Amino acid sequence: MALSAWCLWKAKRWRFSGCHAEIFRGCLIPFRDYSFPVKLPRPRINSFCNATSRVHQKVMGVVDDAKKAAAFRAVDDYVKNNTSIGVGSGSTVIYAIERIAERVARENLNLVCVPTSFQAKQLILQHSLTLGELESFPQLDCVIDGADEVDPNMTLIKGGGGCLTQEKIVASCSERLVIIVDYTKESLHLGQRYTKGVPVEVLPLAYVPVQRKIEDMFGGRAELRMAKMKAGPLVTDNGNFILDWKFPPSLSDWRAVNQGVSMIPGEHLVLSVVETGLFVGMTTQVYYGMADGSVKLHKSAR
Repeated sequence: MALSAWCLWKAKRWRFSGCHAEIFRGCLIPFRDYSFPVKLPRPRINSFCNATSRVHQKVMGVVDDAKKAAAFRAVDDYVKNNTSIGVGSGSTVIYAIERIAERVARENLNLVCVPTSFQAKQLILQHSLTLGELESFPQLDCVIDGADEVDPNMTLIKGGGGCLTQEKIVASCSERLVIIVDYTKESLHLGQRYTKGVPVEVLPLAYVPVQRKIEDMFGGRAELRMAKMKAGPLVTDNGNFILDWKFPPSLSDWRAVNQGVSMIPGEHLVLSVVETGLFVGMTTQVYYGMADGSVKLHKSAR
């Protein structure tokens, strides 16, 4: 990757050492002692020299606007006064909580928000909303959550953020599960867009037997999800591991698949699978934020 003239001019004002060379991602910088030695931060060169980053930022801006449009529309349609709502996890839900906080302040709404994760709990508290728990509010008026992928039957893959069990428990406490996503999450079949697989939360003791059982029963490959900021596997809020099952494209009966995976090991009374990231027949309505700023609705017939 070649440096622009502007970047080279900047480079000549710095004193480089081996530890600084990494910021240029493989560009060969001659070692010289310049007259203005400084301690460098660790920017990435394509953040200020590469037009690709600007294109990426523009695309992400469109996606973020789509998420915001979907979240705002869903909150305006479903959040009412004197209700309890479940609040999901993920990047799109951030905009939903922002909108809820705006409406509570403007309309003086009386709301209780029940979180599905540590992240959701912190967002509720940061926005000074009333925090509730399922012990006190076991029946919710609606649940607003995101998804990693949605197929035409409104079957969902969830759990990319590791909160699938809490999300499914909270969703089961309401007859109305409202999903807010951007247009990149809509697919013709599961696995078309979201290629990381179906998350499966498992007991740590049993992850290898479950891994093998899933592959033997349904094919594909189940991989233990590793943590990014620590050595070893990711640990969920419940203290469990997650397998990301990259399933074969031939699968389509997701209700049967979900039931089969959930019952592993099946022949024993003690189950090793805590929950799967497949949400089958649970969704009431999906709000798709589109690239042009509009919102597309997909409502369940039930």
